[in-house]
Amino acid sequence: MRIISGKYKGRRLQAPKNLPVRPTTDMAKEALFNILNNHFNFGELKILDLFSGTGNIAYEFASRGATPLVAVDADMGCVNFIRKISNEFDFDITPIKSDVFTFLQKHKGCYDIIFADPPYHLDQKDFEKIPTLIFENEILDEEGMLIIEHSKDTKLEHLDNFSFARTYGGTTFTFFELVSDEDEEDTITKDDEEDDESESE
Repeated sequence: MRIISGKYKGRRLQAPKNLPVRPTTDMAKEALFNILNNHFNFGELKILDLFSGTGNIAYEFASRGATPLVAVDADMGCVNFIRKISNEFDFDITPIKSDVFTFLQKHKGCYDIIFADPPYHLDQKDFEKIPTLIFENEILDEEGMLIIEHSKDTKLEHLDNFSFARTYGGTTFTFFELVSDEDEEDTITKDDEEDDESESE
């Protein structure tokens, strides 16, 4: 596992082999952060990393200056490893041992970016619960972005607040952004104007 950019660019981290994880590949991770670079200045962003595993994504945000970060995983080995690396690198990451769905139902925080990397074999309905809980409980900032990593066989573009998706090899990132009532009205008005123009022709 390698940090690909920021203060600790090029640093390699060796996670224990017995952790139940599937780290995001360097290729997919680099593509993801190239997209995020066009939307955010990472300094002082509040980040929530769900199904954090080794903390691979959280370290990438921290290396770029994001702070504070919360990393949630149900496995105590993962939580302990994230705590160890955070202490070694002086990252402002708070690791929390919790079932992610229980955490989302009870949590009161609000974040600029939320990243979720559930096991690829998770049921479709469980994937769909992630954005539902986040938007219902207002855990994402109004100008924020939710990213869910999943296999290309899982489809999430039909869900509310879907923005766009990108696929790299066998990995897909689906992006969600809060759609305000004004945005919806603008879209409706624009569509109506286009319909009027078509009719007048």
